[in-house]
This record gives sequence, structure tokens and C-alpha cells, in this order.
Amino acid sequence: MGRDKTRRLSGSRHLRQRLVLATLTSTGVTIDDIRSGDAAPGLRPYEVSLLRLLDKISDRHTIDLNETGTKLKYMPGVIQGGKGLEHDCGVHRGIGYFLEPLILLGLFAKAPISIRLKGITNDTKDPSVDTFRMTTLHMLKHFGVPLEGLELKIDSRGSPPLGGGEVFLRVPNINSTLTAANWVDEGMVKRIRGVSFSTRVSPQIESRIIYAARGIFNRFIPDVHIFTDHRSGASGGRSPGYGVSLVAETTTGCLLSVDATVSYPSVDEINDESEKPELMSPEDLGVQAASMLLEEVAQGGVVDSTHQGLLFILCALCPADVSKVRVGQLTPHGIETLRNIRDFLNVMFVIKPDPNSNTITLKCVGAGVKNIARKSS
Repeated sequence: MGRDKTRRLSGSRHLRQRLVLATLTSTGVTIDDIRSGDAAPGLRPYEVSLLRLLDKISDRHTIDLNETGTKLKYMPGVIQGGKGLEHDCGVHRGIGYFLEPLILLGLFAKAPISIRLKGITNDTKDPSVDTFRMTTLHMLKHFGVPLEGLELKIDSRGSPPLGGGEVFLRVPNINSTLTAANWVDEGMVKRIRGVSFSTRVSPQIESRIIYAARGIFNRFIPDVHIFTDHRSGASGGRSPGYGVSLVAETTTGCLLSVDATVSYPSVDEINDESEKPELMSPEDLGVQAASMLLEEVAQGGVVDSTHQGLLFILCALCPADVSKVRVGQLTPHGIETLRNIRDFLNVMFVIKPDPNSNTITLKCVGAGVKNIARKSS
């Protein structure tokens, strides 16, 4: 789509993904009725923060928001990238909410992105920074992105509701295009890795989480190693919390991941409820995380359910060549991503269920999105 094209959309659904696809395709968007019927209409603080982030990494773009925040006009410009950037993600959503857009846009930027993000590193809404570091970044190598330029460093952790975490992200820009992927063999699980974290609580909590998780895994596989990451003081952020991120690695190099974090009340919930919530015990959390990972493995596919949307977008951005991938049951987010890809990139997937393995094979011919920003430099 050319830069003169604009698309009219309605509502707040998948706003983040729509803005990313609009930027990558240089398509202007006008989004009306953003929660216009809600008691608190308009964009949420984390969505405004995302717009500020787009503003920091782009040039020659326009962002026009009406007074109530219910109507947004966005005309993308050139993705600049750059070094020494900083962004405060706030405390309404985790840093994981902002990492996926940064990775996708960074690949097509004029210069590599180096950015420091502040906020919540582990919560119950968004993929943790551990999942991005251990799983998401490694997905990109299947599309021709070298791992050398990718880096995600966790300087301090931040739990809800007050955050206080800080991470450093480095994303290389590609020369021209991604590489089409033929990624259908998930292989067999050969080892399980993970990291258990705690902030401003007893470090023994991590050992209790790991012991409970290993109690589940060791019935199936001996090679299980879950690291500990206890943070106190400044590197432990402003709120107590604990959780675990687990990754199953297969014989073909696929990585399936899950996160489990105790659900401390968010900023909004603190204002609504005066009672202190009952928190899940470390043992229950370990069992829950291990069970979630076994469920992801049972689903099949080369990625876990959390990464379906990103996988489909990467396939659609590839050159005019066939990409073929296999996933487990399609998630609602994955289905909505396929619709957004059709609308913005005009790419349709051929979807073929496999009744024997209960997996789904998807094929598409990529839209051939090129890194125009780098060429214009």
C-alpha cells in the first residue's frame, strides 16, 4: 500500500498490532469510537505510552488525537531507530507489551535500535522479559535475522503494581528483506530451562517454586534446569513479587515458553479494592507453570500459543516466496492477527488442519516488505 492510502478503523481492539502494521506498510489510519461507550472513554495510559514510543523511533510522521482520546489519526513516517533511547513504559502494562512492536519495527529501521525501557518486567497480562530473552529473540533466526545484533539485558526487575524494572534492548536492522521460512518440524522435547525470580521477598520462595515445578517435569524428562534470580534493593524494583518463566527446547531447536507470576493488584485495582488479595503460594505457582508448559507441548507446533501472532506477521513480511509453519490450536489473538495481516498486507494464508496431530499448517506468499528506511539513508 502506498503512503497516500488511509484506512478507517473502529474501536480499540488490537490497536497495538494495527499501529505496527500501519507503520510497516506506510498506511495512514483513522481509528474512531475508541471505547466511546465506556465510563472512562478513549485511549488507556499504556496506549498513549505506545504512541510516544512510536514518536521516539520515527520521523516525519503525524499523530493526532482528539480531546477525549476516542479518535486517533496516525500517518506513519520513516522508522529511524537510533542509539541511547529511553522510554518509561508506565505501570499499567508490562514492558513485554512494548517489546514486540519494537522488535518488528526495529528490523525495518534506518539504524539499529538501542533503547532502555523502564516499568514492569513480569506481570500476569503480558509476556515477561525473560520469555522475550529466552524465546522470542531466537524466533527471528528462522527468518534470516542474525542473533549477534539482538540483545535483551535485564538490569533490574519490577513487579506490579509499582514497577521499577529496567531492561536494555538492542535490535539490528535488516539490509533489505527477511527470509521466507519453512518451519514445520517441532521435534521432541529434549530439555527444559527456565528462570525463577523474586523481588523484595525471601529468596527461598524461588527454591519452593523450582522444587514444585521439577516434581512435575522429572516424571517425563531428566534434563531440567531452572535458574534463580533474586533481586533486592534498587535492582528489585518498588514492589514485592515472584514468578517463573519456563522454556521447553526440542530436538529441532523450537522453543516453547510459558510465564507464571503472582497476581498482585494493579494500579487500577488498588484504587477499587481495599482488601488485600490472597496470593498464590510458590508451590502452586510452580505446579501451575509446569502444567501450562506441558499443555503447550501437547498442543504441538513450532511456537507456543503466545507467539502465534508474531510468527504470522513475520511470515507475511517475507519476500514473495512461500513460508510454511505449523502451530497448535489457533488462539483468538492468532485469528485476529490473520485478519489484520489480510487488511494491511493483503496476504492470505492457506490453513490446513492435520487431524492426526491436531496441529495446523499455514502457508502464505509474503508481501515482500523491504527496509526502505535503510535504503533512503
